[in-house]
Amino acid sequence: MTRLTSTILAVAFTFALSQADETRPNIVFLLTDDQTTYSLGCYGNEDVQTPNIDQLAEDGVTFDRHYNTTAICMASRANIFTGLFEYRNGCNFTHGHLLRRKWNKSYPVLLREAGYRTAIAGKIGIDVANEPEGKGSLPESDFDWWGAGPGQTNYATKKNRSMADYADEYPHSTLSYGAFGRDFIKEAAEDRVPFCLSISFKAPHQPATPDPQFDSVYEGKTFRKPENYGREHGGHFSLQSRQGRQFVRFEEWGYADNYDEVMATYHQQIYAVDVAVGMIREAIADAGVEGDTVIIFTSDNGFLCGSHGYGSKVLPYEEASRAPMIVYIPGHENSGRGLRSEALTGNVDFHPTMLELAGLEVAKGIDGRSLLPLYDNPAASTHEQLPLINVWGPEAVHSFGVVTADWKYIYWPYDEGAFEAAEELYFIREDGLELRNEVANPAHTSDLEKMRQRYDGEVKSWKQKSVPYHNYAPFGAFFERD
Repeated sequence: MTRLTSTILAVAFTFALSQADETRPNIVFLLTDDQTTYSLGCYGNEDVQTPNIDQLAEDGVTFDRHYNTTAICMASRANIFTGLFEYRNGCNFTHGHLLRRKWNKSYPVLLREAGYRTAIAGKIGIDVANEPEGKGSLPESDFDWWGAGPGQTNYATKKNRSMADYADEYPHSTLSYGAFGRDFIKEAAEDRVPFCLSISFKAPHQPATPDPQFDSVYEGKTFRKPENYGREHGGHFSLQSRQGRQFVRFEEWGYADNYDEVMATYHQQIYAVDVAVGMIREAIADAGVEGDTVIIFTSDNGFLCGSHGYGSKVLPYEEASRAPMIVYIPGHENSGRGLRSEALTGNVDFHPTMLELAGLEVAKGIDGRSLLPLYDNPAASTHEQLPLINVWGPEAVHSFGVVTADWKYIYWPYDEGAFEAAEELYFIREDGLELRNEVANPAHTSDLEKMRQRYDGEVKSWKQKSVPYHNYAPFGAFFERD
């Protein structure tokens, strides 16, 4: 190839990118940590104040059946980045880091390669390693703007090295992330480049540390408890589910005897997130890119908050595995109508959605499905089923399940000592609070068998597709039904 030909091709490529920049939307991805669906007004809670997120729901489409296929932060974030289920991306606590070859196909890397300016702030939640037993490190050099940090990060802005410049004005980290987003949006818009901003709020993750400037918001507030609150609504759950820390945290974290104060603190943290969302939306408008910027809001998992007499997350039950999710696409005919979708969606769906928004090819064989067809038609569906995975914590609490539009089936294989392998079946369509285990109900014998077959298919997929490292392959046999 001659130098002249190379120059012509380079100019043509640059021109093509500049033309594409005029049509490719900006993407803002907002992720909270441990947020239950009933923490938002747009999900029906009249006791809370979340005006900015509620407005986002009114502007976009709200998804009512959104699941984190692994309900714990590290694995969930790996799901989001890669569009792959945990056993296919190989990343979780006690298992191992996300490998570089997986990370290189993540949405931030692919968007940056395609000409997007990328930024991330907050709790990224993963490290990247070159080999299965290799040392992990943060992928700081893979972003244009870096405001993320290692591990759980800190609620004190000054203790987050990458965010220290914001500490004087925003001493609590939640609003510092709003300011980071504001500044990044302003610069990218001025430079007329498409951008992808990812904000990973630490809130409302424990230890509960709300921004004190919002202490008065829920002071003295009494909160209505969910209808499945308390130990009296968890007796039908498996013995295995009570072995992890989720069971004891009902009492340890005050849900049993100090519910209103605990929930006031929890909701106060989310109130600050709502303020930060407002900061980011205002920055988008001020930068003149409001009509070109897609916003996605969700959480890395839900939170039990006392439902069934449990605290925390991890378990495959609705309050832990299901989370809020809102998408807003400006200018779309379905925007501004406050529409909702009951389609089954998963955290693996964000990866292909963002690639499709950017006009990039989505790799064949990933587990996620683009959300855009559901935005076009909220009554449509993309997944027939999704797996619900837990291979973290005590062996007894390891579980595998499958959820469909109507049903959820959970298998607890641990059968040593006083334990026997257990099954749970819930008619989610009519029993979203999971108050009745239908396994022994003769009226649902055929439904049970169908869900067992679906489950067996998910186990087969695990055997065929799991990564050959980080101890994932053995679970294919562990989860087999007797």
